[in-house]
Amino acid sequence: MSPARRAARKPRKASVKPAAPVPAQLAADYATVALVMQGGGALGSYQCGVYEALHEGGLRPNWFAGTSIGAINAAILAGNPPGQRVARLHEFWETICEPGGGAAIIGAGVRAMLEWMPPSHALDAWANSLGALGALAFGQQGFFKVRPQSPLLFNDGSVEATSFYDTAPLKSTLERLIDFDRLNAGEVRLSIGATQVRTGNFRYFDSAHEVIRAEHVMASGALPPAFPAIEIDGEKYWDGGLVSNTPLDHVLADTPRRDSLVLQVDLWSARGQLPRTLMDVLERQKDIQYSSRTRLETDHVARLQQLRHAIRRLLEAVPANRIDAQLRQVLLPWVGEHVFNIVHLIYQAKPYEAQFKDYAFGLGTMREHWAAGRSDMEQTLEHADFFVKPPHDVGVATHDVHRLVAARRAAQ
Repeated sequence: MSPARRAARKPRKASVKPAAPVPAQLAADYATVALVMQGGGALGSYQCGVYEALHEGGLRPNWFAGTSIGAINAAILAGNPPGQRVARLHEFWETICEPGGGAAIIGAGVRAMLEWMPPSHALDAWANSLGALGALAFGQQGFFKVRPQSPLLFNDGSVEATSFYDTAPLKSTLERLIDFDRLNAGEVRLSIGATQVRTGNFRYFDSAHEVIRAEHVMASGALPPAFPAIEIDGEKYWDGGLVSNTPLDHVLADTPRRDSLVLQVDLWSARGQLPRTLMDVLERQKDIQYSSRTRLETDHVARLQQLRHAIRRLLEAVPANRIDAQLRQVLLPWVGEHVFNIVHLIYQAKPYEAQFKDYAFGLGTMREHWAAGRSDMEQTLEHADFFVKPPHDVGVATHDVHRLVAARRAAQ
């Protein structure tokens, strides 16, 4: 047999295609990976499920930004090493979802009863309403407690006169679960939004520019009239959600601009059904008020990026001596080649949830929200193309699984 024929009869090795990059590998192409979280009270455990799936997928954000409950979750994440973050989130939420005072025994009894009953939407709605009533009547362990006297009995401007609940337990919880030295060391960045009571101005407390303490985190979640304003450096602050419930603008406006992957986790949906009852009206009002128009913000940033690229092309095309020097100096700061990729998740409220869903604290409800966040992020991670850096001529890309599913349904 000739050498050529012997070579032809040799089995050929199958060509092995290189494995497609996974989201964690694609995220390494960005200078900034930010996790941005809305406020939403009891709904905030959804964000924890999102982070848990991210963590298991190997993504490690280097910037956490949040408002209200989102600020608390962000601070816990920023103030703990990666290997302890999920455990600390579990510890926080399992603490605050126990009712305060003597109601803890009642809560344990209700949970035991629910475990023996078949699941149903009516039963879930009842459990949610009990959780909300328990929060109003008894407070939540490690979070807030009912003041012994009504604020209506005071008029001296004190915390007793201006709030229904005492948030001292939250301060102790935060200081127990967060290493503020680590948080302020600069390994990751933390930004949290709050509203100045005296001026009504909104501001961000940012570990890149100042030392963050427990008071800053509490200020971001000091929703009146339930919670008292928190004093920081002589000024009092309320919940940032009163002005802007989504810190996305702070992340996108940061300078110097960097290629950024932004994971935006919303707890309120701007879109919804027309209300049929008064309770539906109250729920829809909250959804609209606190959704903060995330998609409007991303559309605005996309238009700005198009403008930046247009200015860059203009300056490249026109000789320097044909543009006034002062005008060139005005235009140069607008030039940009950096890109933003926004992966957007929105909590989808269940049919049996009502207008009190943001204060329906309860272990069962919390675990349901957590599982929903984890599931949504796991579905998102299946779309590796969501994490590919957009071309510079595009500038901004936005993705979300729910919008993709809705589009597929509409096309059927």
